[in-house]
Amino acid sequence: MKFTGGLFYFFSLSVILLSTALVAAQSFKPDEEEIQKSQFPDGFLFGASTSSYQIEGAYHEDGKSLSNWDVYAHIPGTSGKIEDNETGDVADDHYHRYLEDIEWIHSLGMNAYRFSISWARILPDGKLGKVNQRGIIFYNKLIDHLVSKGIEPFVTLHHNDMPYILDARDRGWLSPLLREEFAHFASICFKSFGDRVKHWITFNEANMLVDFTYIQGVYPPARCTPPFGNCSSGNSDVEPLIAMHNILIAHAMAVDIYRRLFQPKQHGFVGIIAHCHWYEPLRDDERDLHAVDRVLAFNAAWVLDPLVYGEYPAEMRQCPRLEMPRFSPKEKELLRGSIDFIGLNHYTTLYAKDCFHSPCPSGGDHAIRGYVNTTGYRDGTAIGELTGVARFFVVPRGMEKIIDYLKQRYNNLPMFVTENGYSSPTPQNELQDWNRIKFHKGYLAFLAKAIRNGADVRGYFIWSLMDNFEWLSGYETKFGIVYVDRNKTLGRTPKPSARWFSSFIRNNSHNEEEISAASSGHSNKNTLFSQLQPKVAEM
Repeated sequence: MKFTGGLFYFFSLSVILLSTALVAAQSFKPDEEEIQKSQFPDGFLFGASTSSYQIEGAYHEDGKSLSNWDVYAHIPGTSGKIEDNETGDVADDHYHRYLEDIEWIHSLGMNAYRFSISWARILPDGKLGKVNQRGIIFYNKLIDHLVSKGIEPFVTLHHNDMPYILDARDRGWLSPLLREEFAHFASICFKSFGDRVKHWITFNEANMLVDFTYIQGVYPPARCTPPFGNCSSGNSDVEPLIAMHNILIAHAMAVDIYRRLFQPKQHGFVGIIAHCHWYEPLRDDERDLHAVDRVLAFNAAWVLDPLVYGEYPAEMRQCPRLEMPRFSPKEKELLRGSIDFIGLNHYTTLYAKDCFHSPCPSGGDHAIRGYVNTTGYRDGTAIGELTGVARFFVVPRGMEKIIDYLKQRYNNLPMFVTENGYSSPTPQNELQDWNRIKFHKGYLAFLAKAIRNGADVRGYFIWSLMDNFEWLSGYETKFGIVYVDRNKTLGRTPKPSARWFSSFIRNNSHNEEEISAASSGHSNKNTLFSQLQPKVAEM
């Protein structure tokens, strides 16, 4: 079924939303059942995700230039002040400890690993400069060791960081010059690594990137206007539209290069990732049902519609006082069908309230927000259990709903859950992270249900492999299933969630008592604890 417009799709979406209460009332409760790997298709990928700036460190070694985040994290008093003035200068020192980290992935039993390539490590001065061969060597070694361990590499080309020289020269993605820059960078990566990498992701969360950079102004180059933020320059109502336009065309140019020059021999696939919350109406009325329709379009569909259908979502094009950029006929042809799969990063569900017919705070009454306000609370009650991130609530049913939305809107294109994860509101108890296990059980159960209902989902990646630099939160917010001792040695320790995930992947039946004993170091050589010890010396 091809998507043909907002009216038809609103009818389908309304049916989904109105059926939520009926489904919840039925006896099937995935979040209360014991999830098993056997509930997923053969060949399903289970892995974890990271990104270059968040874990690598070595920020100015072996020919790498400064990235936009290297510079931004050192600017005091920016609009996006980072918790405790932390930086990614060292991060998890993955650049020097990648062998150990690969062995953790292997010993946990994962068959896939998603990471990103530092643009500044490959092309320190952009297109006009030389390729940094030491950067190529590092990622070649990383990929070779993954493949030797039977781990499928999923490579993200852009995960927030780029050479600072490009960000400063062109104001980031506001410049169409970055289209050619990115396409050139992508082609270098395809040529250097594509014989072993079969899954490429051009951009991580393009919708969240333009939101944080050009609406709220908390990511570099930090541009915004009130009421969204108080930056020195920018235009929150216009610039994000320009930035997304350039990102989408850059994606399409890179995919065109891959399909013409590399795919015939390398036989790989290219996708993109959208940040995908699910939304439910705040009030049981038609206005908030329409608000849900709009907020979904202004987030996931803003990224995906042009890459599937060659045009921005009808909900955005028809939105009053929103001047959408236009694609040329040639650009539409380049964009249409330019993804082989959809990556979705899903963490939570929020309520949506209409702001077109009633006043709203915090910019919800602006066209760039689709005249929608989102919140995690209704009548003072949270939509789900609180986590360590203010707007992330534990709502497992949202996993099934967002996948069903994407399945219907995009004709069941192959999908990968490229991020899903939990941060504890009490990070001091990270080495006893039982709530993280409960979180993943619940979300995986609803994912399995969506797959049983026909969704073509092919993989699930936990965010994150290990505790890392979480952007504005610094190292305070922790999503990792492997603990990193930042106070002393940066040593890695698997949390109970890592041990549970390993048991789940292997179809073992270790109970919580066994996992707890293993985590405490009280188990013998034949237990799960000994199975999860990295053997770097053997590599």
